[in-house]
Amino acid sequence: MAGDLTHYEGDAIVNAANEWMLGGGGVDGAIHRAAGPKLLEACKAVPEARIGVRCPTGEARITPAFGRLRVQHVIHAVGPRYRDAVTSAPLLASAYRQSLLLANRNGLSRVAFPAISCGVYQYPLDAAAEIALSTCLDHHGGLGEVAFVFFDAIAGQAWVNAAERLELEPAT
Repeated sequence: MAGDLTHYEGDAIVNAANEWMLGGGGVDGAIHRAAGPKLLEACKAVPEARIGVRCPTGEARITPAFGRLRVQHVIHAVGPRYRDAVTSAPLLASAYRQSLLLANRNGLSRVAFPAISCGVYQYPLDAAAEIALSTCLDHHGGLGEVAFVFFDAIAGQAWVNAAERLELEPAT
């Protein structure tokens, strides 16, 4: 659905983060602005996997949510910068899969995703939508709701088209 991910009411929202987890533009910036400085402090507390990298590409980390966010947790997922389907698709699928794994491990039931990697990381919307839907369908575990919230209707339409290609019934 088109809307503002920071207004989602559930257990967690997924942040299309960068490896540093220190805020950025797009969805990441919007989430950090809505959450306020405590989210940045929580991100800084996440141990580095290697120098300067708290969350490697294809992985996810979870922090509490703060400020005006209407959820209890933020799951920070790092998708790939798009290079080609062979290189990028496994990393994008992994970012979604790792997010779902964290949600299930933390007893969450309602989670909303943005279009990971589809902004400045330039992942083609149609391909990303199929990967996102397929991965979430196969790995949702015990989650009661996996939602997708997009800034604009163009991304939403890509997800609807992908659901039709995968013969899924899209939610409204």
